[in-house]
Amino acid sequence: MSHEHEFVSNTSKIWKVFGILSLVTIIEVILGILKPDALQFSNFMGMNLLNWIFYALTVYKAYYIVYSFMHMDGEKTALRYAVVLPVIFLILYILFILLTEGNYIYGVFKNSTIKWNF
Repeated sequence: MSHEHEFVSNTSKIWKVFGILSLVTIIEVILGILKPDALQFSNFMGMNLLNWIFYALTVYKAYYIVYSFMHMDGEKTALRYAVVLPVIFLILYILFILLTEGNYIYGVFKNSTIKWNF
């Protein structure tokens, strides 16, 4: 009897994960197709707000995938944070480095005689 109950709860958990990840993906696709002017042409920290929303939704999806598929929902809070927070920190750090270096390279090519050849 307990095995049947476990199967039902796992099935509902799978559908819940599927629903949440699908909803976030649908929001990303709709925003990518529509590209609202209020989000696309408003700058926040050197980048438009639409890109920041995409980054936030992507980090949320990565966190939720780790949380669900690595079975972190049943673990203690300290272990969850010890696994997930370094990954989120590294993603944000890489994002910062890429944006900083990309902005520098854009400035070099924009203000010099070197032309874009790629």
